[in-house]
Amino acid sequence: MDEEKTPKITAERIKKYLENGKRFDERKLDEFRELTIETGVSKKAEGSVKVKLGKTEVIVGVKMAVGEPYPDSGDKGNLMVTAELLPLSSGRIELGPPKIDSIELGRVIDRGIRESGFLDMEKLCIKENEKVWTLFVDIYSINDDGNLLDAAGIGAYTALKLAKIPKYDEKEDKVLYGEPDKDLPLTDKNPIVTTIYKIENSLVVDPTREEEDVAEARITIGSSDKSISSIQKGGSEPFTTEEISNALDIAENKWTELFKNLDKQLKKQK
Repeated sequence: MDEEKTPKITAERIKKYLENGKRFDERKLDEFRELTIETGVSKKAEGSVKVKLGKTEVIVGVKMAVGEPYPDSGDKGNLMVTAELLPLSSGRIELGPPKIDSIELGRVIDRGIRESGFLDMEKLCIKENEKVWTLFVDIYSINDDGNLLDAAGIGAYTALKLAKIPKYDEKEDKVLYGEPDKDLPLTDKNPIVTTIYKIENSLVVDPTREEEDVAEARITIGSSDKSISSIQKGGSEPFTTEEISNALDIAENKWTELFKNLDKQLKKQK
């Protein structure tokens, strides 16, 4: 049986708390839960991390292969981001083909990375119009306690930052997996997505599962320092011009906070 949505009485209490600028877990409206990063969680991936955001957990791995470029970008590498929402992470998820939630998650994270210019795609070209590196970013949900979008975005960014390109024997046309050769060609852009949720007249970040159920709309902003690279809206209700402006300010502030946190954690694990 599917896990039930948040009861109406709980939803009303959440809204009442938010009217007074409060949340059940005593966080501020723009405050993230505790974030922890564990690196190198997969021996088969070229880069991998486990991200814990409160009780929400995801694993993200980066795999690489040599293949043909897309017809309209013969001098650039390929990028594919996919998300698999596992039944073990929530009673609401069933086995079977990818549903709209997992497809949307992969596409939103793909846009945030691709549009930011974080990856120098031209440097992933081996031989123009013939051979390029293809990057597969795979996202797996382990526990869904709300805000999988931001957890996945943080995981994808971090896994790419840590990934190593394996050696490639061009004569034999063989990738030597397990023999890292060099870092990915990254730019100084550092794309991190922040999703702002609208619950009546309040804007909140990093909602729990119950808060996410109550939200009428959300907007996911991909940013790098003070540059906005992508915006994706979800939910049925509109945002006012003022709410959009406030959401952009929140995303800018959260980028700085998250980037410092991630940088600190990664330095500790080196």
